[in-house]
Amino acid sequence: MASERHPLQDINILNTISLTPPVELKQEVCLSRDGAKAVYQAREAVRAILRGEDRRVIAIVGPCSIHNRDSAVEYAEKLSPLAEEVRDRMVVIMRVYFEKPRTTVGWKGLINDPHLNGTFDMSGGLKLAREILLDITEVGLPAATEMLEPITPQYIADLVTLASIGARTTESPTHRQMASGLSMPVGFKNSTEGSLEVAINAMEAARAPHTFLGIDHAGKTCMVNTRGNDMGHLILRGGRLGTNYDADSLAKASRMLAAAKLPPRFVVDCSHANSNKDYAKQSIAWNDVVAQRAAGNETIVGLMLESNLRAGKQGLGEGSSALEYGVSITDGCISLEETEDLLRSAYEALEETTATSGDAV
Repeated sequence: MASERHPLQDINILNTISLTPPVELKQEVCLSRDGAKAVYQAREAVRAILRGEDRRVIAIVGPCSIHNRDSAVEYAEKLSPLAEEVRDRMVVIMRVYFEKPRTTVGWKGLINDPHLNGTFDMSGGLKLAREILLDITEVGLPAATEMLEPITPQYIADLVTLASIGARTTESPTHRQMASGLSMPVGFKNSTEGSLEVAINAMEAARAPHTFLGIDHAGKTCMVNTRGNDMGHLILRGGRLGTNYDADSLAKASRMLAAAKLPPRFVVDCSHANSNKDYAKQSIAWNDVVAQRAAGNETIVGLMLESNLRAGKQGLGEGSSALEYGVSITDGCISLEETEDLLRSAYEALEETTATSGDAV
């Protein structure tokens, strides 16, 4: 009796679709020499702040997630003049987040599903993400984004000033290894439970050299050897047990970083658990943290807000045609007007600084 054959591989794979190689997309959506200089200078400004050489404060503000190119560029165009206005005391960086980690299911972000309809045109999503980042760079703003998929940095990293690893992925060895090879500073969020140890361990791991599987610029699978990234930093975002932006929590974070022989400087995310998941309460955390920094706590080097053209959030519902322009489709955001008020009030509260890289951004 002939032996029966059983399928052993790709049982649950419907199909595979090839992506455009990173090098080809970069040639199609090309960063200019002036744009490259702007990204480099913005990264250097952030590095100087993280090293304690520049006493300005980083302000990372923008949509929870980008889902519309026009509204993202409009936000950048409206924010840019204010960023210039406060640049002697603050480095304003726009949140340009394209990938959304999910606890269960939901829209995974513009790169994964750019048409918001479940067609998962990832080639189109990568191109659109790169175009949006280029638009924002040309407006004159640096960009920050979360690195969720380890393949995507090859497509967009040259346009990113500041990266983050989210609360759900900070413990992931894959993301720690990826961070070790990224060319920009990387923030590690504390865990969803609120654990700082997870993020501090991630910072230590990312500072070391690693070898892992990835792709090269031609899109070919390869071994990636990294030198390590010493510009990792902690992002405090609260957790299930409560907020962690109060003075005692910040002092604890400083002690833990120092004990790990890491620079005792960090960014406070005023959204997520630090606002009890109520976007309207972000200002409470923001004002408290700004007051602590103004009172002399220079372990605080940055703050983060989720902000959009209009306040609130909306469900994806019937698709893009039914969406209200400028309103988030993921976490709720404060309005751009409130964001501007908070940036101006922070500017007034912060003492004037003389920064070594004051002309960088």
